[in-house]
Amino acid sequence: MLSFIWFLIIGGILGWLAGLILGKDIPGGIIGNIIAGIIGAWIGGNLLGEWGPKVSDFYIIPALLGAIILIFIVSLIMKAMRRK
Repeated sequence: MLSFIWFLIIGGILGWLAGLILGKDIPGGIIGNIIAGIIGAWIGGNLLGEWGPKVSDFYIIPALLGAIILIFIVSLIMKAMRRK
């Protein structure tokens, strides 16, 4: 149970940091940050592999880069939807 809580906390922090780095707000607030961090970790792990420091099943550097990629793509989609 405690590892699941850490999983959510680290995912939220990664999503929040990725949003800060890009200067973009993530839709959904805290829940959006957690989702972006977890999905970003999955994307980063698949694209970049497992390297760097590991915290609660997250390799921090690939997870952060994956979250940045995810937030960038989501922001492009949201921007295109607002134009229509």
